[in-house]
Amino acid sequence: MRTLTYEFAASTRPSHRAHVGVVGSGDLEVLLEPDGETGTPGHARVRVRTSVEGFDEVWQATLERFFARVPVLGSWELNDSAATPALVTLRLQQAAAAAGAVDAAQEDATGVPEYPTGARKDTNGGEKAP
Repeated sequence: MRTLTYEFAASTRPSHRAHVGVVGSGDLEVLLEPDGETGTPGHARVRVRTSVEGFDEVWQATLERFFARVPVLGSWELNDSAATPALVTLRLQQAAAAAGAVDAAQEDATGVPEYPTGARKDTNGGEKAP
């Protein structure tokens, strides 16, 4: 089991703890603790536990992209079971929303506004099914 640790600039405080996902084949468990700033002030701390070797750069890029869009403070624990980068981003967004740090209906992890029907507008102005 490998442990990777990261820190990312963040500014939004979650209002409570969150736990999303599960540790299972192809999935990811995310725990977010809105603790006081015990690390670098203004930074989120992320610890990734994974059994997958050789994806350090992919983890770095995926997490950088997420925190650039959703700068949520706190202690993030990610327990990976070979999740894809898309699923990692989804679980991170779900945890931020569950912790009260972002409005889940406002936008998903891709930054595309959500509509009440679950459809999204495509770049040409039409609607796509979810």
